[in-house]
Amino acid sequence: MSNATITVLPGDGVGPEVTEQALKVLRAVEERYGHTFAIYRGLVGLDAIAAEGAAISDADFERCAHSDAVLFGAVGSLPAGTGHRGGPRPEQALFRLRKEFDLFANLRPVRPAESMYGASPLRPEYLKGTDMIFVRELSAGLYYGHLESVPGKPSEIRRGRQEREAVDTLLYTEREIERVVRAAFEIAADRRRTVTSVDKANVLSSSLLWREVVERVAADFPTIVHEHMLVDVCAMRLIRTPSDFDVVVTENLFGDILTDEASMLTGSLGMLPSASLGVRRTENGVFGLYEPVHGSAPDIAGQDQANPVAAVLSAALLLRHSLRLNREASAVETAVDDVLREGYRTADIREVGCKVVGTQEMGRRILDKLERP
Repeated sequence: MSNATITVLPGDGVGPEVTEQALKVLRAVEERYGHTFAIYRGLVGLDAIAAEGAAISDADFERCAHSDAVLFGAVGSLPAGTGHRGGPRPEQALFRLRKEFDLFANLRPVRPAESMYGASPLRPEYLKGTDMIFVRELSAGLYYGHLESVPGKPSEIRRGRQEREAVDTLLYTEREIERVVRAAFEIAADRRRTVTSVDKANVLSSSLLWREVVERVAADFPTIVHEHMLVDVCAMRLIRTPSDFDVVVTENLFGDILTDEASMLTGSLGMLPSASLGVRRTENGVFGLYEPVHGSAPDIAGQDQANPVAAVLSAALLLRHSLRLNREASAVETAVDDVLREGYRTADIREVGCKVVGTQEMGRRILDKLERP
């Protein structure tokens, strides 16, 4: 029996809709397996800006800090014409959570269900056997070059000698690279023992350092096969031979782009969960932030069209990593597979001959599978 505290931040757009289905799954796990989850709700994104003047308030941030895990929905963009330079933006909530909790490793598993092969633009023969996990560095790199902790390394649009110019700073330290690479090798040890490190070492100095660190870490894992791959080659092979990959580790920007590409192997961004993990440990496991890879999709918000599978599978990752409840996590994943095998689909993964259902109906069917003894 587990006693755990979970903070839920539903966010914007379809975030509250899909998060609600994931929350129902956690409650079902709690009841079926005899656990106790203290669940707290907070504001994040546009609602938090409107109510509190910040993308996440200090009070809600502190609530996260005293939790075993955070279940996150999605944050959206400010409506056109409502923002102002220097004002709070919804995505700042994610940046703060990732940076201040030192969530440096973003795990994104990609495993197309056989029953879902028809939803992918790739032919089934290309998808067969695909089962990979991306380990994306999340706390440094190009996205963080503008921070005060990187003095003299700007991210800005500025006036040049003859015209405006823009600059972004891509900075990595050896420590930042080593810890995420080491995490990838540790994950590979429990899988097929293969690591692909993705970089752009033919152009970038940061990638040259990345390769050096990978080689140093690899020496500590002699039973694991590793390879270096340029990011453009990786993008091609994800489409041509996706089953070749086991664990893929890469820097922040490349990981962001490649995992969106890899989502098409499953048919939709609505199928991909994620876990952002760091160094903090609780009594129950590793503190983490769990969220679907997709965005807030404001164009379909409130229409019962959003796919809740990624949010539900993110809850399964929460159970596995932050609460060490592997049996329960596997039960959730099996419930999702069973519903998909029976032919139920949301609009983003519709196929000929399948039954298209809404967000709530998809969640209910997953719940029914989970609650059966």
